[in-house]
Amino acid sequence: MSRTVVMGILNITPDSFADGGKYLSKDDAVTGGRRLVVEGADIIDVGGESTRPGAERVEEDAEIQRVIPVITELVKDGAIISVDTMRSEVAKQAIASGASYVNDVSGGLADEKMANVIADNPSVQYIAMHWRGHSKQMQELAVYKDVVKEVKNELESRVEKLLKNGVNPEQIILDPGIGFAKNTEHNWEILKNIERLQLLGFPLLVGVSRKKFLGELVGASEPDKREAATIALTTELARLNVWGVRTHAVRAHLDAIAVADRLRKRVT
Repeated sequence: MSRTVVMGILNITPDSFADGGKYLSKDDAVTGGRRLVVEGADIIDVGGESTRPGAERVEEDAEIQRVIPVITELVKDGAIISVDTMRSEVAKQAIASGASYVNDVSGGLADEKMANVIADNPSVQYIAMHWRGHSKQMQELAVYKDVVKEVKNELESRVEKLLKNGVNPEQIILDPGIGFAKNTEHNWEILKNIERLQLLGFPLLVGVSRKKFLGELVGASEPDKREAATIALTTELARLNVWGVRTHAVRAHLDAIAVADRLRKRVT
């Protein structure tokens, strides 16, 4: 795809920061996923465990019960599905149910078996995020001397480990992990230097949708009041030809990308 990809967020959780509790039943989640498809989402990212700062982990069985039935139904509709999980068993079952992407916020650090699952499924794309620890302690780990350099180096280290475990480089997509073990200034510094991370040579997914650091900038304490700021960032990321953005409101972001592409004269 020549334009920036839009990944629509579908959280089947009671405690995600922006939409927790919205899609707790299978029927509601499937309806929500179908709505994202109608809006034009290229990929639906289905998650059954919140990774917001301070979130409690859920049991593996509970995560599986949340996401697999929904993935199965959306795949039947022809949707392109990503599973948002740190667990290799969840990833394995999601792939068996038709998922084309595994979006792992830990980049394989939370489950050493994850790389093997990805290597065993060469047609699956693997999104490896920069990560330093689970939600309970991750903000305590937001200590850097040079955040862009250190994030770049740590992502490079993750890629090396994935390749050693048999993952094909063409399967790998990287994510700088905005808001994960990073404070507000770290987030902005990374976003100002996205081009340095693109030098790693892998597609880049960026997830900033409705996050707290945007609310701090525009004075919006409620996540849904941060959408305009999120769209502004999507426009800039599309201008930089970032591979993808992960967002709650799909249609507006497609429009923003279209504007950015038109200004770059990439419309055909």
